[in-house]
Amino acid sequence: MIVAVSGINDTDNPGPGIGIARSLKEADGNIKTVGLSYDIQDPGNYMDFLIDKSYILTYPTQGWEPIMNRLLHIKDSFGLDFIIPALDAELPQYIKYQKELEDFGIKTLLPSMEQFELRSKEHLQSVSETLGITYPKTVKVFNTDQLKEALKEIGFPCVVKGNYYKAYIVKSMPEALYYFSEISNEWGFPILVQEVVYGEELNVVGAADKEGESLGLVAIKKMTTTHLGKIWNGVTIKHQKLLEVAADFVRNYRWRGPFELECIVKDDEITLIEINPRFPAWVYFATGVGINLPYRVLKSAYGDDVDRRSDYESGKVMIRYTYELITDIKKVSAFATKGESDE
Repeated sequence: MIVAVSGINDTDNPGPGIGIARSLKEADGNIKTVGLSYDIQDPGNYMDFLIDKSYILTYPTQGWEPIMNRLLHIKDSFGLDFIIPALDAELPQYIKYQKELEDFGIKTLLPSMEQFELRSKEHLQSVSETLGITYPKTVKVFNTDQLKEALKEIGFPCVVKGNYYKAYIVKSMPEALYYFSEISNEWGFPILVQEVVYGEELNVVGAADKEGESLGLVAIKKMTTTHLGKIWNGVTIKHQKLLEVAADFVRNYRWRGPFELECIVKDDEITLIEINPRFPAWVYFATGVGINLPYRVLKSAYGDDVDRRSDYESGKVMIRYTYELITDIKKVSAFATKGESDE
């Protein structure tokens, strides 16, 4: 079995790909992994112990055709049976062309476009109401005049965030204007102004099969984070209501494939912050406590019997660390000139 994973940028802003590959390799040593990269300096390109071969892809903004051609080249030259895309920017295209990929013998297990759109901030209020939880007061803005009005309405501190990417807590008008400009220049509009919700940052990772039946859940509490809010250290928890909300999410929306719910929790009051329609960067944490969701997704996509239990232990701690890889400039040159690693 040859499985491709993206998001192999294992830096201080890590992608999920390395955790996915590690999970697959630990479950079955016969699985070969292909790294799908957008940058020759992605660390995963040089992690031969986890990624058997890497290829550089064109950015999703350049359209589906060059990506599809690249995937077919990979299938013909190395082999490719299954893809687990792990980056938000590429998911809409993989979702749209799931059937085309399958026609070429490349399987996926992804949400529908309607399910993917649930992550949009304009739908999160409705999702929260369906799940019986809350969503922060949020105002959508398209220019600085609307931004100023929203700031008056919500007050400081507040969160200035993109509709899909990036979020910053701001405490003054100059800060808000700065991040409004930064996010809109990079990701466009709308920009959202959101009230700050206080409590513990709790996340749930899960997955579901093609019938919308759960493949397992793991809940964690963030202990420390990076400057971008990525979890650095965390601990597993058994917050019963939060796990029930995640199970209801799968059940109500007949979810397909991986997901993560990001929440703020105070006692039993749960506030939904984000829905990520993919595995999070900390996905290996779930594998490490016995819930190997990437492998379950792979097996279920082929109709195999899958362990669906979620009986992990609470109080298990994840410690992320940095690590240096020493390689040869020839490897970097191979990516720059050929767009793929040498065999």
